[in-house]
Amino acid sequence: MLSIGMLLLNGCAVTRDVLEILPRSGQAPDSIEKNYFIVEEKDDVVGWLATIRLEKGDTLPDIARHFSLGINTVSAANPGVDVWVPKAGERIVLPLSFILPEANRKGIVINLAAMRLFHFKRDGKVQAVATYPVGVGTTERPTPKGRMYIARKKFRPTWFVPASIAADHRKKGDPLAAMVPPGPLNPLGEHALYLSRSEYLIHGTNKPASIGLRATNGCIRLYPEDIKQLFEITPVKTPVSVVYQPYLVGWRDGRVYLEAHTPFEEFGTAELEKAYAKLKKIEKKTGDRLDWHKIKTVVAEARGIPVAISAIGAEGDPAARKTIKLRHPVRLYGQPPVPELRTDAWYVLAAIMGDPVEALRLATILNHQGPPISSQVLSKDGRYRVLAGPFKTNGEAKNASRRMRIDLEIDGIVVAPVQHK
Repeated sequence: MLSIGMLLLNGCAVTRDVLEILPRSGQAPDSIEKNYFIVEEKDDVVGWLATIRLEKGDTLPDIARHFSLGINTVSAANPGVDVWVPKAGERIVLPLSFILPEANRKGIVINLAAMRLFHFKRDGKVQAVATYPVGVGTTERPTPKGRMYIARKKFRPTWFVPASIAADHRKKGDPLAAMVPPGPLNPLGEHALYLSRSEYLIHGTNKPASIGLRATNGCIRLYPEDIKQLFEITPVKTPVSVVYQPYLVGWRDGRVYLEAHTPFEEFGTAELEKAYAKLKKIEKKTGDRLDWHKIKTVVAEARGIPVAISAIGAEGDPAARKTIKLRHPVRLYGQPPVPELRTDAWYVLAAIMGDPVEALRLATILNHQGPPISSQVLSKDGRYRVLAGPFKTNGEAKNASRRMRIDLEIDGIVVAPVQHK
């Protein structure tokens, strides 16, 4: 066990400031519609692309959450950008345009491949859709496809741990109680929609950075703020359709669009063959030529962005021309704050590194655990210490150290408070 005083001596904190940008006349907007869209008649594409310039301290998971996107779509749309420690000043694409899944536009439709949920509602002749990113089941425990419905709803649910999940945790040395009550340790979050297949739920999470990943035991997981909205607008008996469509074809303003996502390996190439057959059928039916070079590029890149594939010559992609440049928000929603250093608290020394970027990467990953393990970097004599805390008690610090060992294979060292004489 070390003393916090030893770590603080002659050390300085490596902070992650987010600059406050005040609105000015003529500047780009700092917000954009991200969840609710009116679906125009005969159109299948909603929303628009946007861009934003990153600032010091930003991470792609924080950007994704602020704009209600999954980390999968933000990463795919911006290949080569570091997820945890991107460069300040980089301009990235926010894929806030979506081709609607090919399904009955009634109730909830979840596209596993896009990791996105669509809630359709019609008011007279007006068709509206609310859409949210989701986390889905792993290869070992996939989310089932098919038709279901919302059987019941529960605010602040209790998690009754399935035997298979309990067995997995025991193997990792992380035994679980038979039930987890509402609170920060409950993986269901604050809201749950129970499906007619009773072992599956649509629910919140205490691991927001996992939205847009294959990271669940088969359930559908949403950001806490998104599940709250969905919970409020979804009555019991709402139909739910779960589909797998990595290649989406749709129309907007008379042009054909294609959106491609990285396919799940276990499903093979059948969906790609179906998409190609659909595109050839469109060519034959309309007599319009499609840009097959662009089609193959969209499929190969799988960036999750709707791209106009009609052969429209010099006009270019109309969606790209309408990309909205956004001003950086004053603060990204849900971005973990940098904790204040205290000499009277317990800490865990997670690592000592020679590379400040790698140290910041580890601290950022810890800050995005579920629940978060507040962490920061201290520099001293050319070395960078990743320090987790503060914790009120030795027990809290030991529990954080245990979580680091189980989840990240990190052997942390508990650091005691300064003893005042």
